[in-house]
Amino acid sequence: MEILNQIKIVVVQTAFIGDAVLTLPMLEVLAKNNPDAIIDVVTIPITSEIFQASPFVNEVIVYDKRNTHKGFKALLSFARMLGNRGYSYLVAPHRSLRTSLLVLFSGITESVGFNNSSLPIIYKHLVDYPYELHEVARNISLVSTNGAEKYSSYLPMMLFSDESKKKIDFFISSIAKDKKIIAIAPGSVWKTKRYPVEHFLSLVRTLISKNYLILLIGSEVEFKLNEDIQKAAGNNCVNIAGRHSILETIYLLTKCNLLITNDSAPTHFGMAADIPVLTIYCSTVPDFGFFPYTGKSGTISLNDLPCKPCGIHGYEVCPLSHFNCGQKLLPEVVLAKIDTLL
Repeated sequence: MEILNQIKIVVVQTAFIGDAVLTLPMLEVLAKNNPDAIIDVVTIPITSEIFQASPFVNEVIVYDKRNTHKGFKALLSFARMLGNRGYSYLVAPHRSLRTSLLVLFSGITESVGFNNSSLPIIYKHLVDYPYELHEVARNISLVSTNGAEKYSSYLPMMLFSDESKKKIDFFISSIAKDKKIIAIAPGSVWKTKRYPVEHFLSLVRTLISKNYLILLIGSEVEFKLNEDIQKAAGNNCVNIAGRHSILETIYLLTKCNLLITNDSAPTHFGMAADIPVLTIYCSTVPDFGFFPYTGKSGTISLNDLPCKPCGIHGYEVCPLSHFNCGQKLLPEVVLAKIDTLL
C-alpha cells in the first residue's frame, strides 16, 4: 500500500544488525514516495548508528529493551511517549511481540505490519510476508505497492563522517601497500552457520599465495576465532575484529575487492559497501531471502543435503552431529566460486 501525504512517520525496527541494514532501502522508498514527510526510527542501541547514517531519517529514538526500557512498565511508558509525539503513521518491519505491544500502547491508529507478526490484529493494515522474496523486497512491500519489484536497485544507503573516512583511509594506506584486499568474516552468532575454521584457513592461505591481503573482520566476540586463523595463516592476514564501528567497517569494505562471509550480518554490510560478496551457506539456504542481491555477488551452498536447512537461524551444534553442510563444502569448490567473482 502507498502511504500518501503523511506528515510524521515512525518506523519501529528493534531487530539486530543485519535486519537493521536491510531496512534502509525501505526508508529510501518511503522518503521518495513521501517527500514532505518527517521519518523517525525506533531502534536498539547497537543499531542506532546505522539509522543515524541514513540520509532519509530525521531522528533516531533508542529503545534500550535490555536495560533502560526493560520490563513491561518501561515498555508502556516508552509506547506512550511515542504516542505523544504526533505520528500520523507507524511502520513495523519487525514482527516481534514486543514491537506489537509498542504499537498497541502507543495509540497510533494508522499502523502497518506483516500478517505473520505477533498479534497481527493490533495493526490497522496488514501486508503479506512473501517468503519467496528477498527481505529487502518484503520490507519495501510495507510502504509501496510496486516498489518491491525493483528492490535490487535499492542498496542500503549510508553517509560516512569525514572523521571515519580519514581513520579508515589512513589504516588501509598503512597496511595495503600494493596489494588487493579481500575481507573475510568467519564468525556468526549461530555456530552451524559458520563455515569450518579449517576450511576458512585453507581459503586464506590460498588467497595469500595469490598476493591478496586478508582482513578478518567481525565483532569483539569473534576476535579469538579470527586470531586463531590469523596466527595459523601468518603474514598478509590481519585480524581487525572489534577494532572498528559498524559504519567504519562498512566504509572499510568499500576499499576491498571482495567480501567472503557466512549467512550473517556482514553479507548486508557488503551490500551497503556495494562490493562483490560471496556468502557461504552451511545450515541455512539462500531461499530464506537474506542473500547478497547485486549481480556482482554470489552464494555457495550444498542444497541437496536431506537434512538442510535444519532451521531458519541455526544451532549451537549440528542436530545430527556430522555438520555435513559445512564439512562437505570443500575449500576448492569455494575457491572456484571466488575466482569467478574476482
